[in-house]
Amino acid sequence: METFQADMPPIINDTSKPWFSRISWIRIGVVILLLLVIPVLGLMWWWDNEPEAIDGVAITETETIARGGQIGAGTMTAEALKQVVNQMLNKRGGYLSNDMLSPAVFMDNMPNWEFGVLVQCRDLARALRNGFSRSQTQSVEDIDLQEAEPLLSFTNDRWLFPSSESQYRKAITALESYRVRLEDADPQDARFFARADNLADYLGVVESRLGSLSQRLSASVGVVAIDSDVLDVSIPARTSPTPQQGLVRTSWFEIDDVFYETRGTAFALAQFLRAIEVDFASVLEDKNARVGLQQVIRELEDAQQPVTSPMILNGSTFGLFANHSLVLANYISRANATLIDLRKLLERG
Repeated sequence: METFQADMPPIINDTSKPWFSRISWIRIGVVILLLLVIPVLGLMWWWDNEPEAIDGVAITETETIARGGQIGAGTMTAEALKQVVNQMLNKRGGYLSNDMLSPAVFMDNMPNWEFGVLVQCRDLARALRNGFSRSQTQSVEDIDLQEAEPLLSFTNDRWLFPSSESQYRKAITALESYRVRLEDADPQDARFFARADNLADYLGVVESRLGSLSQRLSASVGVVAIDSDVLDVSIPARTSPTPQQGLVRTSWFEIDDVFYETRGTAFALAQFLRAIEVDFASVLEDKNARVGLQQVIRELEDAQQPVTSPMILNGSTFGLFANHSLVLANYISRANATLIDLRKLLERG
């Protein structure tokens, strides 16, 4: 009897992974990536926060009275400088400008904010060393300020030994020593001369800083600038040289950098000027300049209002979207204009 066997399909040994297995591995990879990225983004958001200004004048008065010291001239200014440097180093995330690890290496807002603070600290430390603590140009420099000023001028992005933070912390120690010596009973131990010419010289430096920042902020939309530096001084006086004009525009990648550098400048400067208002009270009253200084402080504090936008917008001048740089430039320009009038008052006999 003949039997018939149905044709059977050949058996193929398929060792390749099924499609659903490959998708599973993709999902696992996405989950792992999210587990790595989300904490980094959260830490960046947490660190990207400007510290709140403190009432250094009130704190200094309370601490000095508690120690039994004297609130002499210069105490507030020295303490304000020390406190601002301390805030820069001990805010959320610490000092970020020289960090080489994630997530700080991907951040640029706070490092630029720190740089704005640091420039103002350097300017005030230099004014303390060269002007406020000396009666004349032939006077001997204060030993603590002689140490603090170059320490604050140390490069801001060094992470190898000695790191930037270590140098700035040494500057804090030197400033504390100077402030303590101002409070003791020996008037020859540490000196602070609250004179109109010293203050005018310092405000002149501040004026140039704010003027530069105002121009850089305004250049976010492009401004036509006249370059007076190219004028040929050898041309006879009867000839009118033609200055060169050009469009100056801040790079799109640097707009938020300039914005946060200015915010850091306003943060530090407002606290310094509040301390100066106390230490130079008699000079300001004599020159009828206290109101002008208070106006500058108010403009700088208004420039630090919270930014509610998730990013720094750069709309056109009268466009649909806001331009945060121009708004900030408005506050800085008004503060700078008042500073010019204030310095003129101080320079009058």
